[in-house]
Amino acid sequence: MDAPNTALRGQDTRIVGRLYVAFELGEKSWKLSLGDGVRAPSRCTVAAGDTTAVLMAIAKARARCHLAADAPVRSCYEAGRDGFWLHRWLSAHGIVNLVVDPASIEVNRRARRAKTDRLDSDKLLSMLMRYYGGERRVWALARIPTPEQEDERRVHRELERLRQERTAHSNRIRSLLVLHNLRVERIGGRAWAHWWAQQAGQLLPGLRTEIEREFERLSLVARQIRTLEAQQKQQVRSGAQPVIAVLSRLAGIGTGSAWTLVKELFGWRQFHNRREVAGCLGLAPTPYASGTSEVEQGISKAGNKRVRWLMVELAWSWLRFQPGSQLSQWFNERFAGGGKRMRRIGIVALARRLSIALWRYLEQGEIPRGATLKPPGGNTVAS
Repeated sequence: MDAPNTALRGQDTRIVGRLYVAFELGEKSWKLSLGDGVRAPSRCTVAAGDTTAVLMAIAKARARCHLAADAPVRSCYEAGRDGFWLHRWLSAHGIVNLVVDPASIEVNRRARRAKTDRLDSDKLLSMLMRYYGGERRVWALARIPTPEQEDERRVHRELERLRQERTAHSNRIRSLLVLHNLRVERIGGRAWAHWWAQQAGQLLPGLRTEIEREFERLSLVARQIRTLEAQQKQQVRSGAQPVIAVLSRLAGIGTGSAWTLVKELFGWRQFHNRREVAGCLGLAPTPYASGTSEVEQGISKAGNKRVRWLMVELAWSWLRFQPGSQLSQWFNERFAGGGKRMRRIGIVALARRLSIALWRYLEQGEIPRGATLKPPGGNTVAS
C-alpha cells in the first residue's frame, strides 16, 4: 500500500463534493456519522442490518450538505462480527468502502477517557476524512477476500471448533469418572465399550445416563471430524487443491496444516517481501526506544492468530521431521543448548523463518535448503 508523507504542509487537504459516512456497528443498532468535511457532521441510528434505512440516511445527508444526488460517497467501518457482507453491499451500490483494523485506530492515552458509540463513529468519520486528505498511515486496512475465498475457510475452521468440542466432551467424561475413582486411558473404541460394560453397573443411574449422553455427543463430533478430514484428503488426492498438495509434500507438514496455511494465508494474499509475510502473521519485532531506553517487547502478535499458532506448532514438527535442513541446524546451533526459555524464544524465531521459506517455496518453487520431500507412495528424498 502506498504511504505518502503524513505531514502535508501548505496543502489544502479538504476534499469537497463528497459525502463521508462512518458506521459504528452494534448487535441491535448501527450509529452513522455523515458529513462532507465542511459542515458539522450529522448523526442517525438505524436498526442493525436495515440497508434501506442506510440509503435513506445517505440521501438525507446529501440533501443537507447540498450535494448532487450522484455525489460520490466514501464510507468505513471496523472489521468485526458483521464480516464483509456490508462492504460488498456498499460496493454494489457504488459506495467506496474501507474495512478498518480496530487495533490500528488511535485512541486517547489518558487513564480515563469518554467512550460511546457516538464518539466512536465521529472518530471514524474524522479519520476517514484524514485518510482521503492524504494521511494514508492514519490506520491499517483489512484485505477483503472474495466470497469464494471466504467460503473456502469454512471447512478447517469448523474442524478447529469440532476438535475443541471433542476435547471438552472427553474431559467432561473423565472428570465424572474420577469422582468415583474410575480412570480410563482412552474414551471410545472397542476397549472403551468393554471397559464401560464392566464399570457402568457400579454407578448410580443419574451419573451413568449423564456419561452415556456425553459419550453420544462425543461420538457425533468424532464422526463429523472424520467426515471433514476425509473430505480434505479426497480433494487433495483428486487434484482439486494443487497448492495444498505441493505444500504437503514437505516432510513435517500434513494435509490439514497445509490446508489451513493455503486457505488462511498463501492462497489469497499477495506478499512482496519477507517482511510482509512476517508482519501479516504477527511475527515481527516491536522495539521500544525512547532516549537512552531501548527495550525489545517481543513479537507484535498482530494479524492472523490461527496461522501464527500453527506456524509455531509446525516449527516444532520441522525440527523433528527435517533435522538435516538448514533451518533446523540454525535452531540447534543458537537455541538448542539453552534452557526452556531460550528454546521457546528460538522456536518463535524459527516459525518466522519457516513461514518465509514456505512462502518462497510456493511462490518461486524454492525448496528450503536441506529439506526433504515426500514423493507419492515413497520415502522422503533430500532436496
